[in-house]
Amino acid sequence: MSQEIYISGMGIAPEVLATVVTRSVEEIEGVASVGVKDLAANLVSMFSTRSASSAPAVEATVEDDKLAITVHLVVFFGYPFKNLAEIVRAAVVHGIDAQVGVEVSRVDVCIDGLVFPKE
Repeated sequence: MSQEIYISGMGIAPEVLATVVTRSVEEIEGVASVGVKDLAANLVSMFSTRSASSAPAVEATVEDDKLAITVHLVVFFGYPFKNLAEIVRAAVVHGIDAQVGVEVSRVDVCIDGLVFPKE
């Protein structure tokens, strides 16, 4: 297990925060997956010269007793990135507040892959 993240007098495993973030955004219309996995990984590797990312799907650090979160996504083509990122940010802040109860200083959204519809 990874090193715990300490905030507001409690230690939280990064995997727990990743689960909260993933559950908060996985049902958002336009999000294919949180992180690069399964179908999305196969599509990215088939249609890209780069290999699928090995970075964690969700990263969290503590800055001034607030969480700074980075979430890596694969998204569906046709959803404007800026609008989708704003929806994801709001969902992450809400999910962390509701489940963990700590403030989020920022949410960085990284779009690591794009899935095109079948034609």
